[in-house]
Amino acid sequence: MLDTRIVLACALAAGVSAIALFILANLAERLGLVDRPNKRKLHQGNIPLVGGLSVFIGMLVAALWFDGFSYFVKMLLATSAVLALLGALDDRYDLSVRARLLVQTAAILTVIGTTGVYIHSVGHLFGHELALGWLGVPFTVVAVIGLLNAFNMMDGIDGLAGSLSLVTIGAILLYSNAAQMHGPTALMLLTGCALLPYLAANLGLVGRKIFLGDAGSMVLGYLFAWTLIDFSQASPRHISPIDVLWCVALPVLDTIAVMYRRLRQGKSPFKPDRGHIHHILMGAGLSSRRTLVCLIALAATLAFCGSVTRMLGTEVSLLAFGTLLGVYVVMVTRIWLRQESRRRGLVGPPAANDADITSSGRNPMLPSTSQSPLHGGVQAE
Repeated sequence: MLDTRIVLACALAAGVSAIALFILANLAERLGLVDRPNKRKLHQGNIPLVGGLSVFIGMLVAALWFDGFSYFVKMLLATSAVLALLGALDDRYDLSVRARLLVQTAAILTVIGTTGVYIHSVGHLFGHELALGWLGVPFTVVAVIGLLNAFNMMDGIDGLAGSLSLVTIGAILLYSNAAQMHGPTALMLLTGCALLPYLAANLGLVGRKIFLGDAGSMVLGYLFAWTLIDFSQASPRHISPIDVLWCVALPVLDTIAVMYRRLRQGKSPFKPDRGHIHHILMGAGLSSRRTLVCLIALAATLAFCGSVTRMLGTEVSLLAFGTLLGVYVVMVTRIWLRQESRRRGLVGPPAANDADITSSGRNPMLPSTSQSPLHGGVQAE
């Protein structure tokens, strides 16, 4: 049962986030944190890119009031502040790939160096503990950067990144049995509550439309990655390392599928295109709102399926996820190629180095937006 302090902290997170959203939305033009329409960005008017900052401010203020967090969580908050600033600067000045990766890597290594938390084991499989040794440090860097960029890539239609974040938070709470309400679990609750005002604005339910911005998707992916690492590497473990994959299944599956297809075509895995699952569903004729509902239902279903397979054993859970990954990659790639052929009037699939098509999802390495005239509600992030 939740105690009074965490309930008050959650209310504070939502309230401060709403106030910050209102203030920052009115300052966005002056700060240069707006997404302006152009030939690639089809939204109407200048949209403030301050949703992520408001979420972070709400979560941070509530966390400081709640207090009682471990040193690990405090370092996580400190480095998250750096990434929030990095994301805001990227939204304003379009920073280089190298600069972003450098700061992200420095933040991750800071957490590892000061707390000793990293992926030192990938779990107990086939009767043996698979320890990584010193390889756990670079593996952790790649894993955290990969997940924060996966959430960035999924931020392509209104409500998707925020809703996926709520599903992820729910999955983490489900898998960990809401362990230690004063630790990362409490931080997840505060983050979820801070997301609510932004999500309402992003979906057009209240006030003017607001976009999340890189500050939001970057910090959310970062917080989820470290929470899952902490829970899966603790002694005793709150969740197994294999469970981590199920908690963030949809972003992970889609990012791997997109990068696999781009590499097969001889392109950079970070080169934007219209190959994400939300583009494919909208290309099949679904509206942005129906696409959102389908993807959130899929993400929740995957998290539930993972909770079932974990009861059958770690090996079964890993086999199930690996099979799902293979099926997802093949199906999504084939559907995308078919849609591309129709769009270009070709008989077969596009050539390996065909013309560029920009993405409506915000690519973590390159600025990209939607060219699609299919529906409204496609974000220019």
